Amino acid sequence: MCIVLISTSHPKYALIVLDNRDEFILRPTSRPHWWTGRNGSANVLSSRDLHRPERGTWLGITKGGNFAVLTNYREADTNDAAHPVQGTRSRGAMVTAWLEADPAESTDQFVHRMLDDGGVRGVGGFSLLCGKLRKVPREKNIQPLAIISNRCDDAGQVPWICGQRGFCYGLSNATYLEPSDASKDGLWLKIRQGTDMLDRAVAATAADDEEDFIAALFQILDRDDFPHNHTMELEEGLAYLKDSILIPAFGGPQHQEQMNEAQKQTGRDSSSSAVIVGASAAAAAAAARTDPRQPNGFETGLYGTQRQTVILVGWDGSVTYVERALWDPNGNPVPRGQGDEVFRFDIDGWDNLAADGLRN
Repeated sequence: MCIVLISTSHPKYALIVLDNRDEFILRPTSRPHWWTGRNGSANVLSSRDLHRPERGTWLGITKGGNFAVLTNYREADTNDAAHPVQGTRSRGAMVTAWLEADPAESTDQFVHRMLDDGGVRGVGGFSLLCGKLRKVPREKNIQPLAIISNRCDDAGQVPWICGQRGFCYGLSNATYLEPSDASKDGLWLKIRQGTDMLDRAVAATAADDEEDFIAALFQILDRDDFPHNHTMELEEGLAYLKDSILIPAFGGPQHQEQMNEAQKQTGRDSSSSAVIVGASAAAAAAAARTDPRQPNGFETGLYGTQRQTVILVGWDGSVTYVERALWDPNGNPVPRGQGDEVFRFDIDGWDNLAADGLRN
């Protein structure tokens, strides 16, 4: 039950992105690193899911400004064949499809590629916020971002956001609602609280330095309104995921025992230059892949917020990308800040809308 909060209100930053990845804590996941896409031209910064062979991700950005972040859509009807709870295709591969796209492909073209001719069939419920980060010349705006989902039958149903200043947006595991729809039923408490807190943080820290501002943003991602009982069964805890921005690790006796066993392991695994955060024993990950009792994928150990990310995009095209790991490879908690990875770079083509035609 991840959450994404986005602001276009800060005078110093064209875009602010906050993200909590909620997942099974032991799910094998790399640390953020630069990697080369399949076409050889995309220089991609992201963490990667090591559980599935697609090596997908939930959030990433390229040197050329392709940005994408994904949340799962919480499917409740297990009999709805058109919207499967768990699809045969990786959701994370939807993110890498944009991160590895031809640099000449526009956001509009990508939206059509994904949705035309049933392009997202076979993917479990998801919402994908994506676009090419570009400054609109002669305006204090950036090019809009699209929200593709399995609830969109065609490109005409896709919402476009972030093309105007002064807005705060929230996306979690339900249908996206515009800020003007805040009074409608279905807008989750965590979204209402998160957007309110982000608005206040932007107003309060507009003139502060970046380090203090990032600390304030992580405090938003740490907002915990989950019940104190962290030993409830996973099915019981689902009802509370809509209310808390941070999900503390929780699970029933079996999942608690799996977590305890993982914490007894020692050592650190690695993939390329990226440290895995997740089950350190390869046998545990392999068993989770093939265990028929886990039809929805990796379901070993406790569930909760595994990673937190803050991204700041300046008006000059500079990017500050901070990802915080809350757990070590064996499921032990990491003190706040000690699991941080920080990247700074400039977006190539930030002022060049020819790389992705302006959407009116």
